[in-house]
Amino acid sequence: MSGFGQLLRAEWTKLRSVRGWVSGLVAAALVIVLIGLFGAMASTFSCSGPDGRPCAGNKPALGPHGEPVIDDFAFAHRALTGDGSITARVTSLTVESEADGRAADTGPWSKAGIIIKENTTPGSSYAALAMTGGHGVRMQHDYTGDVAGTLSATPSWLRLTRSGDTITGHESADGVDWHLVGTVTLPGLPSTVRAGLFATSPQHEVITESFAGADGISYPTLATGEFDRIYLRGDWPDAGWTDGVVGGRGDDPRVGTRETADGVAVSGSGNIAPITAGRGGLGKKVEGRLVGAFAGLIAVIVVAVTFMTSEYRRGLIRTSFSASPGRGRVLAAKSAVVGAVTFVVGLAACLVAVPLVRAVEVDKGFFLFPVPTATEVRVVVGTAALLAVAAVFSLAVGTVLRRSAGAVTAVIVAIVLPYVLAIASVLPTGPSDWLLRVTPAAAFAIQQSMPEYPQVDAGYAPADGYFPLSPLGGFAVLCGYTAVALGVAVFVLRRRDA
Repeated sequence: MSGFGQLLRAEWTKLRSVRGWVSGLVAAALVIVLIGLFGAMASTFSCSGPDGRPCAGNKPALGPHGEPVIDDFAFAHRALTGDGSITARVTSLTVESEADGRAADTGPWSKAGIIIKENTTPGSSYAALAMTGGHGVRMQHDYTGDVAGTLSATPSWLRLTRSGDTITGHESADGVDWHLVGTVTLPGLPSTVRAGLFATSPQHEVITESFAGADGISYPTLATGEFDRIYLRGDWPDAGWTDGVVGGRGDDPRVGTRETADGVAVSGSGNIAPITAGRGGLGKKVEGRLVGAFAGLIAVIVVAVTFMTSEYRRGLIRTSFSASPGRGRVLAAKSAVVGAVTFVVGLAACLVAVPLVRAVEVDKGFFLFPVPTATEVRVVVGTAALLAVAAVFSLAVGTVLRRSAGAVTAVIVAIVLPYVLAIASVLPTGPSDWLLRVTPAAAFAIQQSMPEYPQVDAGYAPADGYFPLSPLGGFAVLCGYTAVALGVAVFVLRRRDA
């Protein structure tokens, strides 16, 4: 059998001729689809307001690009028509717990500053320049944009200038020498916008982790920014500041605007930021529709291992090597066949599971985290590729160990067990991250669809769908293990008797 194509055909014939292998691959596909559907159908949520009344909106506001956002802050604002600017000096920023009025332990992303916003509807476009509790001056826009300034202490001067759809932010330590922080474009900004002073502060969370899981408490905090030296340039038709709250609660007497001896103080609670996906979740993510992939992986591992070990058990490997003396070529053909077939089966299962599970989630009224089409394609195709490379890895381990039970166990311990330990919160975040960096389970990072935002403090733990490596970086770890395993398998094949 001289041609590699003939060798591929022979291995394909073997794979499709054994009922157990075909059944195993079909079972893998069914598990991927059915576990996803079962998870969606078993999921429920309820939302009720005071006295059993329905909640006033159980879905988050959406930002200009469709992302779910928190848009909750105290806002002293006026109308600005056309081009113009607002300048103000932030003289102090303090943060306290809303629960007892004491100073909060930390408020690194509490902020007070100036903002130009499309309107007061939550989720509308904006650009803001603010002093934060722990990250100095930041220019942020449309919830996901974040640029660091150079100043880190109060008092600090801030200036936002509008020219059409372009907003420019400057900072100054003395009101004389100004430093450019950033320039952003807000497409479609109307002629008249709302602009002014704002303050907001996210909830403070305390999380305690152990080998039994994680517990946490959170409580609201209140940020107060004091301003003076407020200068307006351009057409500001309102006679004075409107004291308002965007989103959130307007019934807390401490939230709002008050005059001080030297200027204005604004106190607010909440945040202006994208929403991250976490446990307990606000909504459903695309990778959640493929939760059955890890179970389908087990079936794939069994098929791939026995694709090689069964030939050793029955003595057929000698026949294969007699027909093709190049033992490395035999291994290459087996790897190509089992990898390609697994990829096709996995891709078909993912393409069926994702829309079916999404339909169930929509029918149940869940909020679905939107993702770009390219990200969804990467998650779907990447999951199929993960299964395919894992199959080749399993084949290589089976070649080295020659025993089905031992090889299956070894691969499950290498890939499935670390993933389960990390995702099920059995381990704290640190050990979980370590496992998902150095074991083949790192490849599950290919399924991460939600980005991490530096301006949002969150757990970003594997249990929340956040991996320590990038999607391609995690997948590369599995590919590296597979390449090493294949190299060892070729060495063993050439040195040991069949």
